Amino acid sequence: MADYGHELLFGTFLTPQSRDAAAVVDLAVLSERSGLDLVTFQDHPYQSGFLDTWTLLSWVAARTERVRLSGNVINLPLRPPAVLARAAASLDLLSGGRVELGLGAGAFWDAIEAMGGRRLTASEAVGALDEAIDVIRGVWDADERAPLRVRGDFHRVDGARRGPAPAHPVPIWVGAYKPRMLRLTGRKADGWLPTLNFLKDPDLRRGNAIIDEEARRTGRDPRAIRRLLNIMHGPGQDPGPLQGPPERWAERLLPFVLEHGVGTFVLGTDDPRAIAAFGEVVAPALREAVAEERGGTSADTSRPAVGHSGRAGAGADPVPVSLRARAVRPGDSAYEKVRSTYLWPGSPALVLRPGTPREVSEALVFARGQGVPIAVRSGGHGLSGRATNDGGIVVSLADLDRVEVIDRQRRLVRVGAGARWGDVAEALAPHGLAISSGDYGDVGVGGLATTAGVGLLARSYGLTIDHVKGADAVLADGRIVRADAEHHPDLFWALRGAGGNMAVVTSLDIEAAEVGDVVLGTFLHAPADLDGFLRRWGRTVEDAPRELTAFLSVARRQGRYVAQTSAVWAGTDVDGASAALQPFLGLAPVLHRRAELVPYAAVVAPAHNDHHGRGPVHSRSALVRHLDVPTTSTVARLFDDRAIAHLQIRSVGGAVNDTPAAATAYAHRFQNFSLNAVVREGREEQTDALWDGLGEGLYLSFDTRIGPHVLSRAFPPATLRRLRDVKAVYDPGNAFRSNFPIPPADRAS
Repeated sequence: MADYGHELLFGTFLTPQSRDAAAVVDLAVLSERSGLDLVTFQDHPYQSGFLDTWTLLSWVAARTERVRLSGNVINLPLRPPAVLARAAASLDLLSGGRVELGLGAGAFWDAIEAMGGRRLTASEAVGALDEAIDVIRGVWDADERAPLRVRGDFHRVDGARRGPAPAHPVPIWVGAYKPRMLRLTGRKADGWLPTLNFLKDPDLRRGNAIIDEEARRTGRDPRAIRRLLNIMHGPGQDPGPLQGPPERWAERLLPFVLEHGVGTFVLGTDDPRAIAAFGEVVAPALREAVAEERGGTSADTSRPAVGHSGRAGAGADPVPVSLRARAVRPGDSAYEKVRSTYLWPGSPALVLRPGTPREVSEALVFARGQGVPIAVRSGGHGLSGRATNDGGIVVSLADLDRVEVIDRQRRLVRVGAGARWGDVAEALAPHGLAISSGDYGDVGVGGLATTAGVGLLARSYGLTIDHVKGADAVLADGRIVRADAEHHPDLFWALRGAGGNMAVVTSLDIEAAEVGDVVLGTFLHAPADLDGFLRRWGRTVEDAPRELTAFLSVARRQGRYVAQTSAVWAGTDVDGASAALQPFLGLAPVLHRRAELVPYAAVVAPAHNDHHGRGPVHSRSALVRHLDVPTTSTVARLFDDRAIAHLQIRSVGGAVNDTPAAATAYAHRFQNFSLNAVVREGREEQTDALWDGLGEGLYLSFDTRIGPHVLSRAFPPATLRRLRDVKAVYDPGNAFRSNFPIPPADRAS
């Protein structure tokens, strides 16, 4: 079993005996003073000789400043999960983010039943724990607006209000030994917490294998699950690896890290001398030995960042203090939520989550010094997968999500790059304003508003970038600059169409449109002749007033084509909208039709979905003047040959083409349609042979390829030359090369 690369943590497992309560608290304080990271207590509420564990944890939290606290493990059958979730979140908030949550399925059922608990079989207890984890995480998910409902066999929550959210992502560790519990750990938990005295070497190895197999089966990275180990030490205990003087313990614990992936050692003892030695002697020595084995330098007590080969662990520079509390690594409870994008799975070694432009600067400078891939992420929804990586660093802008109307008379809105467009639409709706921004509310602001922004108001409003009046950005060297018509105008030009290659944009000032309600028309067609249907659809769109913007999605289901049109009329002129929508009814047999007057914010409502990497998608883009015979016949052939699985056509033209081609780095101002196709696995070469003959240009965010050929289709020659000149000024070292590489111009030439 390999080393999982986790940062090493050390803690104590103290007996919560009630005969001398002050002594228990003193041992916890000693643990902190000795440099240990964690203090835990067993939880047996039926044991009259013990203090109540949760009360003790709260008291110790008030007596300490730094050390983390957990039950080891919390007796779930006597602590209702919804209440436990609120208790843990509350203590985490009060303690400054120092609570961890170890859970057990239950044991000693006679004692549990005597205290009023329900007796369960071993199988039932595992099922109850499984449901409890869903309840606990559901309560903590305060960003989810819908009430919490879990209708399990053992735990039922029906409409509970969520929250509060903990101060930090509280990990859930499971004390598990048997296969079903181990599989549950691999599927849902953030850590495995067994006791060595109940295990032997083969059992530890077998347990890891079961957890890892289940994690991979459910799409998780096994590194996301921390491996903890209780080691009991004292009279009557099997000394195990803790034989002889403490100076030798590190040597004996080293194989548990390198061969079994243990990242947290918890010493079960009430001996003050053993506690002091564990923190002051054993922990530094073991960290030093592990750092040497991992190929790094001496580790210190700060959390290291990315080690050799992009691994999260010791042997790397410590993360800047301002970013450390919210940094996420494999093994942290938040890792599953931040590792991937909507479609593309990733396994970064570190995710940094800055909350201010200054912190973005620190994150970028730090990341550049690590020698690993860097990805910058706003919403994380894009098709290209460029907002995550494997083994590198992701700089997430999700916390820069403020939306502010800064000048209503000028319709000027300041939007954080980490906001999502559905939230922007909701924030602007009370002001009677809207910004055209794609067709899905969970798309992030930063990626779309620096590439182009083909939205459902495009023909009436133009691209999103056409209304950007200024941007705040962090350059590759960490400088924070303002880019607009008067400040860094060359950079301002480049940010509108190729922004991801030039800087990290943290906020944008955008001129919104006077839009409240719109008419949304939806048609579902079943075309027998896709080629002819596409041509008719294209003519209908081009003949429509520019108030109408239409998107078309085509797929093949059970041998027949299904085509869905979503068309938005920008305004409340119902008669005008009806006249423009009527021709769509005659294009092909209609399976469904609907037209309604709705707020624009309802068209792009935020879903607030977590991104778990549903599967890599290979997509192709093309910009065309018309849906003419060469275009539609090529698309139909690719569908018939089962080379492509899905097609979307977005209407542009209209106001999009009012902007001069040289005004922004997005220079495609004569085409009327943007095509995007999802290519079936293994059919990329066949598709490209036909697809690359389509149109004149492509849309960066909808094509997953990179290289000179694709670059030349994304930017006309004059535009690309100008971009390379700007790149040479603002990013001469080509730090921003993970999005869509644009090489800087050679200054000598």
